[in-house]
Amino acid sequence: MAALKAQPILALDVPSLAAAQELLARVGPAADFVKIGLELFTAEGPRVVDWMHANGRRVFLDLKLHDIPNTVRGAAASARAMGVELLTVHGYGGAPMVQAAVEGAGEGTRILVVTVLTSFDRAALGLALGREVEELGAEVLRLAGVAHAGGAHGIVCSGHEVTAVRTTFPTLAPLVPGLRLAGGTAHDQARVVTPERAAAAGAAYLVLGRAVTAAEDPARVMADLVASLAR
Repeated sequence: MAALKAQPILALDVPSLAAAQELLARVGPAADFVKIGLELFTAEGPRVVDWMHANGRRVFLDLKLHDIPNTVRGAAASARAMGVELLTVHGYGGAPMVQAAVEGAGEGTRILVVTVLTSFDRAALGLALGREVEELGAEVLRLAGVAHAGGAHGIVCSGHEVTAVRTTFPTLAPLVPGLRLAGGTAHDQARVVTPERAAAAGAAYLVLGRAVTAAEDPARVMADLVASLAR
């Protein structure tokens, strides 16, 4: 794949390695960077990561770790041993936990800090936190500060917050999930943008899920998106 300012990552939100293999066969070689999340990793464990590497895929392990620093440090070290490129931890774990993840990951695995899930709107987040959230963007920036203080590589946020994050914390690399094609349905996401808009705002990574995998011709959609990002 040609060098892109925003790297597309295909979300393998499926229940088994066999289903992941089938999906990758449908999407084709443009999906050279994949996301393995909780559902697939819980079902298959490290062998799914091994298979991806053996078949030329880069791996983003999206486990959203949130525990005491020592436990997260150990989990990040295990991710590094598997050779994953990106690993997520929750910003609500605090800067010491983020720093422990960075230490455990070492040089080989980069830590991304989850800020506000793209399924949340302001009211839902306030209910979950037990306090009023005046503005989602401000909460994302607060958690980006946690990521920066902990030495993380980047953060996970919606496309709506990328510009503010890049302006306030220019060294943090934003990863944007919940992307939808122009005119596509938002499904269970509350804050969505198109891949092109997220890339233009300064996203470093773009996670593509149902926008590609639910398409009638996912290989064509993925190839078109890569070409669009290259332009």
